[in-house]
Amino acid sequence: MPTHASFLLTGTGHGRPFEADVTFRPDGQPKPVVLFVHGFKGFKDWGHFPLLADFFAERGFVFVKLNLSHNGIVVGGTGDLEDLEAFGRNNFSIELDDIGQVIDALFAGETPVPATEMNLNRLGLVGHSRGGGLVLLKAAEDPRVRAVATWAAIAEVHPHWPQAIFDEWQRTGILHVPNTRTGQQLPMHYQIVEDYHRNRPRLDIAHNVRRKLRQPLLLVHGDEDETVNVSAAHSLHQLRPDAELLLVPGAMHMFGGAHPWPHQQLPEPARLVAEKTAEFFLRAT
Repeated sequence: MPTHASFLLTGTGHGRPFEADVTFRPDGQPKPVVLFVHGFKGFKDWGHFPLLADFFAERGFVFVKLNLSHNGIVVGGTGDLEDLEAFGRNNFSIELDDIGQVIDALFAGETPVPATEMNLNRLGLVGHSRGGGLVLLKAAEDPRVRAVATWAAIAEVHPHWPQAIFDEWQRTGILHVPNTRTGQQLPMHYQIVEDYHRNRPRLDIAHNVRRKLRQPLLLVHGDEDETVNVSAAHSLHQLRPDAELLLVPGAMHMFGGAHPWPHQQLPEPARLVAEKTAEFFLRAT
């Protein structure tokens, strides 16, 4: 059976604690490492994500997943989105720094995984939805990452809403987006727009994928994705024609998953995606 362990970090730039966990089969052999990044309104233990950790561990990986620090999860809290003020203060720069801090902790030996169990020369990133955009940006700026896989990834971080929405958002300082799963109205402070413009060279996915991303890349998308249209995968593929593109017939945004997930097996589309991703990382790292 895989070993599971959690560890805490404190954001170096913002001081907020956030949690990550590791899943692996201890056998004394160095294994490739996969770091998983959740998407918007997501968290590390959403739905079938813990089963994904077991899946990769059984196939010889160390699987790491984190709660991005401002995703609304509270360390020691309910396990669901509850700190809406933190959620509203989130931005893409904070999220990239959180991912970088987990990578730093892995390389510094500051996680529960013994150094003998990890081969950090075979570090891969995988991200879902908004997390897919984040792992593309992080890999473009961090050569320690050796391969990247995206699941239903966004192709840009700037939403193309009507100018009137941005004007009202700037005037009031806050925009609310619904969480249909919980019924919450989730706040987003206008600072996320300001952060994007202030750090655009770092946050421009198209520029970074085209000019800076050099690692092997796998793009996975469901061809019936209702949240991020499959055209996003085609856009990313145009930026990196040498990337592997996997379109999953009939799959929607969560690849068959839901929260909570009461079953002991992965949903079939998610299992297919996990298998193809594991094969990719074994080849590419």
